[in-house]
Amino acid sequence: MKAVLAIPVTRQGVVSKASAPLTMKSSHCHNELEFNLVLRGNAGYMLENRRYSLGPDMVVWLFPSQEHILLECSNDFEMWIVVFSPDLLRQVCRSPSYQILLEGNPPGYFCKRIASAQTAELDRVLANLAGSETDSVLMNTGLAYGLALAWSMYSATSEIPPNADLHRAVENAVYLLKKNPLIANLETVASRAGLSPGRLSRLFKQQMGMSMVQFRNRLRIERFLRLYQKGRRINIMQAALEAGFGSYPQFHREFVRIMGCNPAAYRRQNLSRPAVPVGMGPE
Repeated sequence: MKAVLAIPVTRQGVVSKASAPLTMKSSHCHNELEFNLVLRGNAGYMLENRRYSLGPDMVVWLFPSQEHILLECSNDFEMWIVVFSPDLLRQVCRSPSYQILLEGNPPGYFCKRIASAQTAELDRVLANLAGSETDSVLMNTGLAYGLALAWSMYSATSEIPPNADLHRAVENAVYLLKKNPLIANLETVASRAGLSPGRLSRLFKQQMGMSMVQFRNRLRIERFLRLYQKGRRINIMQAALEAGFGSYPQFHREFVRIMGCNPAAYRRQNLSRPAVPVGMGPE
């Protein structure tokens, strides 16, 4: 799904800090290059047939043609999210070492751990950028500097954390569940994915870091959030049942487990604050 990011016309990108609990979003991509710097906690990204396991001091680059979704995050998870406009990339990425940042979906993994001192330096730069939103010239100049600094640090380190290519059956199961999170019989998913239910369940948990039931419930929570958005004439119970949950207690239990608060508290919190215009904000 192509997402349109809310970038002011006078600026060439956006800088924001995301902290748990995070608003989930469907798998998506956007025209802008995205850079993430993890400050603390743990999480997982899925990008098509790749999976990134995130931890402190880790840098991730998400390219424009790469559909991605944040799968899970710890309660202490915090990271910087920066998106760079295509115009800014064309201005900055003129030397051969930066040319790859102009690509839509380059092969390979783009997730590394940098030194803690480098994380601290980038954290200071991004914090200053986030505080200069009223000055477009300063913001755009800082974005160019931040892009060059982050890529130079990333390129200089050789430490690549372990990541997983998803097994084709797991990839198929993810696709089937995303296409129809209302599906009740996971044996049907296994049959269509091409493995026995037991084998697929074990492989799915190993590669995705959660069971198929947990993944399906996350997709159902995403569906609930779309149904129960601001302005919809629908109550919590109706939205929960329409999202695929069999009962309100089941829905409430999963919502609190995944989102870290009850549905009413979540809605009060999120109607009073602007959406994060990137990887995990509402569309």
